[in-house]
Amino acid sequence: MRRREFITLLGGAAARPLAARAQQLPVVGFLNVESPEGYRPMAAAFRRGLAESGHVEGQNVAIEYRWADGRSERLPALAADLVRREVKVIAATTTPGALAAKAATTAIPIVFEIGGDPVALGLVASPARPGGNITGVTQLTTGLVPKQLEVLHEMLPTARVIALLVDPTQSAMTEVETREGLAAARTLGLELHILDASAETDLDGIFAKLIDTRAGGLVISAAPLFSARSAQLGALTARHGVPAVYKQPEFAAAGGLMSYGTNLVDAYRLAGVYTGSVLKGAKPADLPVQQATKIELYINLKTAKSLGLTVPLPLSGRADEMFE
Repeated sequence: MRRREFITLLGGAAARPLAARAQQLPVVGFLNVESPEGYRPMAAAFRRGLAESGHVEGQNVAIEYRWADGRSERLPALAADLVRREVKVIAATTTPGALAAKAATTAIPIVFEIGGDPVALGLVASPARPGGNITGVTQLTTGLVPKQLEVLHEMLPTARVIALLVDPTQSAMTEVETREGLAAARTLGLELHILDASAETDLDGIFAKLIDTRAGGLVISAAPLFSARSAQLGALTARHGVPAVYKQPEFAAAGGLMSYGTNLVDAYRLAGVYTGSVLKGAKPADLPVQQATKIELYINLKTAKSLGLTVPLPLSGRADEMFE
């Protein structure tokens, strides 16, 4: 045998174990209805949670990312692809992703991160005993719209008309948010108008509709469409001079008046921790659904000043942070 051929064969033999080891890494499928651009902080938090459980991407775990880029109709095919690849766990983030993953498999463990009630959505039998192959983390969104409405009313005591922006494609979430919002508005003596946006292209037109409704302020739904565009929405409300409240602090940091809601980044971190637990052998049926309950209030003082608003002392006293 020639020396060059021998070296080539030897090199190939040495490389094969390395390739085999790479293929032996457990694979997590990460499924999300939106795009990576809007969810970078959340995806990073998910990886931090995995690391907390002893799983570092590229070292002892691999992650296959599947993003639907805002097109929920793509989710069934993306979930089916992860099933065909026989991933060890599917981390189904956002409610549409969780529903698509559940429909795709009853065998592969699923860890969700959602903003709705997992029992009402049919994902689990009960939060304490999920049953089946699925468990995960929920954000505290039930009752969030009424609290956001209260906070906005506290900031705008003279406004009598408020608008609620929802995504009609998220029917279960929209139904709950609308029902709770209308009930809270009646209690506060307010008139609530429901505005629809089901795609990014709808967002600019919302502000023309606000003028038509004579709304003095805006509450934004917790739907995934808006979660991926919190900074964009903050900038839009600032540009149009609309006092608004949304759940994510990025909204207030980008010029939105206020954010009030669950820390979404921490919810993704918790989902990463749970995914790591499943990789270690825990069964989803035995892992109670967790609820991310850390509620934060952020106020943009610069925006308040530009709108001619004075932040009430009780509100500023409750704020976790105020941007200047």
